[in-house]
Amino acid sequence: MNRLYLTAVLFCGLAGIATALPAQAQATRHFNHADQRWESSDRTSRATRTMPKPDARFARTSVSLTTREKPGTIIIDTDRKFLYHVHGNNSATRYGVGVGKEGFSWGGAMQVGRKAEWPGWTPPARMRERERAKGRILPAYMKGGPDNPLGARALYLYRGGKDSLFRIHGTNQPWTIGQNMSSGCIRMLNEDVIHLYGSVTPGTKVVVIGPGGAGRDAVYTETGRSRTAGGLGQIFGG
Repeated sequence: MNRLYLTAVLFCGLAGIATALPAQAQATRHFNHADQRWESSDRTSRATRTMPKPDARFARTSVSLTTREKPGTIIIDTDRKFLYHVHGNNSATRYGVGVGKEGFSWGGAMQVGRKAEWPGWTPPARMRERERAKGRILPAYMKGGPDNPLGARALYLYRGGKDSLFRIHGTNQPWTIGQNMSSGCIRMLNEDVIHLYGSVTPGTKVVVIGPGGAGRDAVYTETGRSRTAGGLGQIFGG
């Protein structure tokens, strides 16, 4: 397994955790990406309320989209930080996403291999050993729930019938939407990933447009807001 995929599991799972914590403390603390430190649940709750929400352009909305991809396909533009769920009649639902930071962006076609509600996370033993050597103690298992950085839902991306270790998942840190924060996984507001999750089945095609937008014009063109878009289509949910 190559280094990129191993790193993907680490950062998709704990989303940038950089400090070891006792198991008991993990249940009452969150990692604050902005300050790069752990904070108590009470403090994190206050910080979350004061943190800026994603820019309005990342709000969920309906758009007109020209594409050769079939209805149901997911298109992710990592440069523009948008995820499109393609519908018929040249329309799509557009969501704002957080994407891989520099050095961890990628592109290509995959499929949704499986999906999970409130996913848990089990880091591989090899990874735990490697991170322990760096002074980082990873948990043997982090159960799903509001404190889990994978958020409310996860879509597991497969390539050639095998788990790529990349995910589309929620986040308990909504202010990271629209940013380059992960190591390859695609993060969404919890409310948005729940909205998408119900319309996606295993086998769904996922097209990821990588760094620089290479090949974008051959995949899709957004031609404006859908005439059916209304206030309910612009809810952040974070």
